[in-house]
Amino acid sequence: MVGMKSLRQWAAELHVEFRDSALLEAAFTHSSYKNEHRLANLTDNERIEFLGDAVLELCVSQYLYRQYPSAVEGDLTRMRAAIVCEPSLASFAKELRFPPNLRLGKGEEISGGRGRSSLLADVVEAFLGALFLDQGLPAVDDFLARHFYSRIPRSGFADDSWRKDFKTLLQELVQKESLGDLGYTTISESGPAHERKFVVQVAVAGTVYGEGSGRSKKEAEQKAAQSALAMIGMR
Repeated sequence: MVGMKSLRQWAAELHVEFRDSALLEAAFTHSSYKNEHRLANLTDNERIEFLGDAVLELCVSQYLYRQYPSAVEGDLTRMRAAIVCEPSLASFAKELRFPPNLRLGKGEEISGGRGRSSLLADVVEAFLGALFLDQGLPAVDDFLARHFYSRIPRSGFADDSWRKDFKTLLQELVQKESLGDLGYTTISESGPAHERKFVVQVAVAGTVYGEGSGRSKKEAEQKAAQSALAMIGMR
């Protein structure tokens, strides 16, 4: 178990000091850990992650808006998607030593959750959400300016890959590497008509490489393709 002392020390090394340490603790508490310690009355990071996701998108949107004054809306949207994505956030989490501070349940630990990209991306967003609740948007923007914005090319992207959606990028990669047939399968559809949730898997040569969910099949397919790109890139 990660103690609050070591967690506060880690934050201090990043020049962040929380006024409410309970928010910092919650940001690193996975639901699996909370479920295994029900009597401790813990708060997991799911709600804070939801908030942090929006805060991160707002801050990056503001940065791109200022950095690329001539870019049109569609380009800004695609650039943001290329930056605020699971592989990027997971890599960022590892660089800043987020994983050792996670509080995971035994099952999640055994299954490799501490290294899972989706989980690491979530804890980054939860941390930013906690920082927002503790100190407001300027503190989050300052943290990102010191540790994250430098990952974004200042003079433009090296190529035009950010202009393409994830499905297009995946298709081009599969064709270039001659990996086999590419296909998407909707494995579930739930929720009322006004709030549907689709879950889609993408397979290459019969092997599933990614899964994604969204309010439309198109959104779910994009997220599945994004996941597959990360998976294939790690082979």
